[in-house]
Amino acid sequence: MAHRGTATALLTALTVGLAGGAHAQDYVRADCRSQLDPAALRFDTALHQRWYRRFWTGECDHLPMCFAGSPNWNDIVGKLLIRGGPAERAALLPKACRLGQTIGLEWARDKKVRRIDTGDLHVFKSQLEASGDALRGVDKVEASVRAKLAR
Repeated sequence: MAHRGTATALLTALTVGLAGGAHAQDYVRADCRSQLDPAALRFDTALHQRWYRRFWTGECDHLPMCFAGSPNWNDIVGKLLIRGGPAERAALLPKACRLGQTIGLEWARDKKVRRIDTGDLHVFKSQLEASGDALRGVDKVEASVRAKLAR
């Protein structure tokens, strides 16, 4: 009898995990969804997942101490693609989308453990805006993110 309960609990956990992973990309802009790594979508808590959604959409969904709106990563990717133009789109889109996934997953974590905070988001946004070349700006921010995550 205990085995059956354990099996049911495991099946429920797997189902919730799969549903959470599939749902986690619903709010990411459509052209980014295929660029993201579904295996990387691991959330510490339900709150972590909700903050990750906020990162992409700008919607607070009753999150504590949340300010809705811009900037959000869906908008930032759109602006980068416009700045990069058609010639850079093929290289820029996957890099910008994956960078958003990396930044968002870390920023959305609990304050006690995250290595990217809101101040960093402002710095990254400024770096992207200041760069004359969208692809070079993404590369610069990606290097900054890697350095922060290596700590």
